[in-house]
Amino acid sequence: MRRGVVWTLGADRPGIAAAITGPLLELGVNLEDCSMTILSGQFAMVLVVELPDGVEIAALEAALAAPAARLELGLAVRAISEPTPSLGAGAHCVVSVYGTDHPGIVHRFVTLLADAQVNITDLATRVIGESDDPVYAMVLEVTLPTDLELEDLRERLGALAADVGVDASIRPADADVL
Repeated sequence: MRRGVVWTLGADRPGIAAAITGPLLELGVNLEDCSMTILSGQFAMVLVVELPDGVEIAALEAALAAPAARLELGLAVRAISEPTPSLGAGAHCVVSVYGTDHPGIVHRFVTLLADAQVNITDLATRVIGESDDPVYAMVLEVTLPTDLELEDLRERLGALAADVGVDASIRPADADVL
């Protein structure tokens, strides 16, 4: 199986996902995995695709060039290797962080997780609440290494949260979390 990754980024507007996935369908390319989000008005999309026999990465990129140009999207298409085994065979958890926005929140928490060999599988941040009382929110989906106890990580996160001046929690992920 030959695989590729497609990245696009541009001003959000209706129809971007349709414009990019249409050529995939026409070429018989299977959409294996994807993430699409809006960040400060910019639509960002990453697609992992399986290429059918006879379709090369260059042909996929050429097919996507016109819709990307029409929508003023940045576009990159690359070949990738076979999937790697999932990192971390331990518990799947959700880490939530809330507090007053200031520089360093993301870095401090992802560094703690990296030092504990915790694999981050998804991370999203938003400023929520009222404009006169905004709250910085970060939610991470993670996989713990088998030798790390959830309570140990909970204590580390709590100590860091107190130091950073935010609230943090960790809980086992529900089965329906993608």
